[in-house]
Amino acid sequence: MQDSYTKRRKIRAFIIISVLLLMLYAKNLLERQSFKNISTTFTEVYNDRLVVESYIFGISEKLFQIQKLIDHCDVEYDYSKVINEISTYEAQILEVVTEFEQTKLTPEEATYLNDFKKIITQDLNIKSYELLYSDSSGVNRAQVRIYDKKISDARKDLDNLSNIQLQEGERIITKAKTLINRSQIWAQFEVAILIILVVVMFLFLFRPVRRNEGMI
Repeated sequence: MQDSYTKRRKIRAFIIISVLLLMLYAKNLLERQSFKNISTTFTEVYNDRLVVESYIFGISEKLFQIQKLIDHCDVEYDYSKVINEISTYEAQILEVVTEFEQTKLTPEEATYLNDFKKIITQDLNIKSYELLYSDSSGVNRAQVRIYDKKISDARKDLDNLSNIQLQEGERIITKAKTLINRSQIWAQFEVAILIILVVVMFLFLFRPVRRNEGMI
């Protein structure tokens, strides 16, 4: 009879310990996934937001140089090769845009980026210097104003893209904080399971066996 009770007691302890160990294993799997998500989140912040912001800054600088050339800001500058220089800046901008397109874009980002690309490839694709200047009439101010307007539109697209980086960055950081808080909760849960496991093992190993016991 005593052996039967001891056997039942061992079976109970085995079941409880097994359940607790399974819970720890499941928690470990969830914790691994959580850390993976956190790592992915911070990678996304860097690759798709911080790096992209540097793209936008670089594009803006080149766009400013194009506007200076179009507006003939420097009276001492040799404008004989201005079309080639503008084309070079535009090619550099489009290279950065290509890298930009390979990042994780939101639908709104894709819209602004496509509009910006269209301005560079079509509206600011100046074929002849005579569109900007002629010896007889000087600077073609009407046409320059048109190009300035297109550059202004391009800058608005860049501003909108920059604002999206801030918004998405905040969203991703909030997501990361949520994952970290969840991870902390799971860590507390693990400690609680370990304490219960220790108590169960202590009762099983050190508590004297009594025939009339109703618990482990």
